Amino acid sequence: QVQLVESGGGLVQAGGSLRLSCADSGLTFVSYAMGWFRKPTGKEREFVAAISWSGGRSNYADSVKGRFTISRNNAKNTVYLQMDSMKPEDTAVYYCSKGSGYYGGSYYQQYDYWGQGTQVTVSS
Repeated sequence: QVQLVESGGGLVQAGGSLRLSCADSGLTFVSYAMGWFRKPTGKEREFVAAISWSGGRSNYADSVKGRFTISRNNAKNTVYLQMDSMKPEDTAVYYCSKGSGYYGGSYYQQYDYWGQGTQVTVSS
């Protein structure tokens, strides 16, 4: 059974950095894409980044491209989201998700398991 647990959220000033981690207790982590989504208060859930099963392919939302980096360590069953040059508009609950295939897309329907979320707040 897949269980995703996020960590690393918190409060940071604009221009600062945070690194989110998501550990998967399942045995098939290496076989699937992983993604990060976020949900700002009062807004819809939105795609942030995704990484393929091998880590060889990644894609990002335009709003975070060049500032955020997704990576994974299959030996540790963990996916990361490095967030640099953060902005107040990055404030949201961030969710780790497991893809249903090898390659991750930007639609939440392409993911079948979700973590509980971790709050990220960027102050101006």
